[in-house]
Amino acid sequence: MANDIVGIAFGVIGFLIAILSCALPMWRVTAFIGANIVTAQIIQEGLWMSCVVQSTGQMQCKVYDSLLALSQELQASRAMMVVAIILGVLGVMISIVGAKCTNCIEEEGSKAKVMIIAGVFFILSGLLVLIPVSWTANVIIMNFYNPILLTSQKMELGASLYIGWAAAGLFLIGGAMLCTSCPPKEKKYLSSSNFICHMQ
Repeated sequence: MANDIVGIAFGVIGFLIAILSCALPMWRVTAFIGANIVTAQIIQEGLWMSCVVQSTGQMQCKVYDSLLALSQELQASRAMMVVAIILGVLGVMISIVGAKCTNCIEEEGSKAKVMIIAGVFFILSGLLVLIPVSWTANVIIMNFYNPILLTSQKMELGASLYIGWAAAGLFLIGGAMLCTSCPPKEKKYLSSSNFICHMQ
């Protein structure tokens, strides 16, 4: 039972952190190298909007006008993060229904199977968070070391990527813990008629 509670807790926290990672406009931030060190503004890009932070601390954000304005990895990341959050919601709801401390399902064997299904949903959510976060990080790093790009065009990893990795880790660990919920072994008893048949 403790295994299930910890697994559900990890899944719920992973789900909340995944929403935070998806919403924050900090997937890519201005790289402070060369002439950019003395820049008066910081550019932050997320899945849904980009923000400019002035040296005074004032922040102005703008939602992307078109889906086509986004790079390929951010377009794919949007879709995968939304699907991951939906699967996370389903995983949380299913895990609550199948928890041993609830009475939604009476039979212990069925509860264990429901918890395994919830675990699979959490694992899928974790993978769907891990893929876009890692893909975006890879593109940022490749561009950072690309000598053709100007220094002003280079970006660094934003806080949302680190938050996304944490969410993916929690989803995967929580899902793995729920998938270890084994149904109780059914005891098979021979009826008296079967016993007599076996004796003959």
